Amino acid sequence: MKYLRLIWRNLTRKKVRTTLTIGSYAVALFLFGLLATIHTAFNQGLEVAGADRLITRNKISLTWFLPYSYRDRIARIPGVRAVTFAVWFGGVYQDERNFFPQLAVDKDSFLSIYPEFKVPKDQWAAFCADREGCIVGRVTAEKFGFKLGDRIPLKAPFWGGVWDFNVRGIYDGSRSEADVTQMWIRYDYWQERNRFAKGSVGWYVVRVEDPDRAPQVVKAIDDRFANSSWETKTDTEKAFAAGMVKQVGNIELLILAIGGVVFFTLLLVTGNTMAMAVRERTGEFAVLKTLGFSDGAVLGLVLAESALISIQGGIIGLAGVKLFTLSGDPTHGLLPLFYLEPFYVALGLAAALLVGLASGMIPALLAMRLRIVDALRRV
Repeated sequence: MKYLRLIWRNLTRKKVRTTLTIGSYAVALFLFGLLATIHTAFNQGLEVAGADRLITRNKISLTWFLPYSYRDRIARIPGVRAVTFAVWFGGVYQDERNFFPQLAVDKDSFLSIYPEFKVPKDQWAAFCADREGCIVGRVTAEKFGFKLGDRIPLKAPFWGGVWDFNVRGIYDGSRSEADVTQMWIRYDYWQERNRFAKGSVGWYVVRVEDPDRAPQVVKAIDDRFANSSWETKTDTEKAFAAGMVKQVGNIELLILAIGGVVFFTLLLVTGNTMAMAVRERTGEFAVLKTLGFSDGAVLGLVLAESALISIQGGIIGLAGVKLFTLSGDPTHGLLPLFYLEPFYVALGLAAALLVGLASGMIPALLAMRLRIVDALRRV
């Protein structure tokens, strides 16, 4: 700490150069934080996937329905504890850009399968008593200003006309990763009004008694409906979520590759900056050694300057990402869980520090090995 003033004076000697170098770190760490946030959003389903939950869908595609009669047949398979189901509603609120997921769910079994969703008992009772009732996630309710008792009109491109729903409850998640952007409507009301998919469901969610026996239950379900008119494909919830992530995997790989190129470029730029600083102060280093500074002390001074620059830039960049994420999902629904995890904040600062030390290592070694006579001869 006794050399901090000396380090700071050296950094502020070339204010423009130091500011631009810190700015380079800030931009790079902003990009890193943004990539980490997108990575978290892409993989949110993997984080919240229940180890004891399976997803059974039509073998052809998730967009094809399954018969409602499969529910009881699945429930009788050994190893199955409970079964629920859902349908993608796909309504539009005011404008197509106001996207949030809407599901028609079974009011009698849905919450027992998803204990991470928390709804006050009185609100759930009101939902069950109102055929036009709906439950809205906390994030969506705050985004659009929905309150208990509000009436929400949704245009239904798939089912025809405008459907009106009464907000009877607002749900929260017991974990930060839980998706609190959804809206739930009653499956029986959807069945009553839709004209195209009577007696059908979108997919089944199966809760197994023993997660270790999930592969056997998966095989039993698919074997039960093999060679039928509606064959099934069953996966663990984590495998199902991973499959959805793979659909945008190339995009994630692209942005991660761009981030890697930026970091490598930053390493070169910062290394060049520190090398210039060392060359400009050759005589000063000779004087410091003449006054008794050891080779290790000179090495430490140069590395400390580089580390201080990198940490300042890292803090500024990551703080910028945090402020950016506070405004919510910029894609209006594609990335519902848009936040920067503390783990990535720590990782970003550590990466900035390592890049700073690596970029300053060669100039620091040159300064450490500098001979006093050679240095003074250059002055």
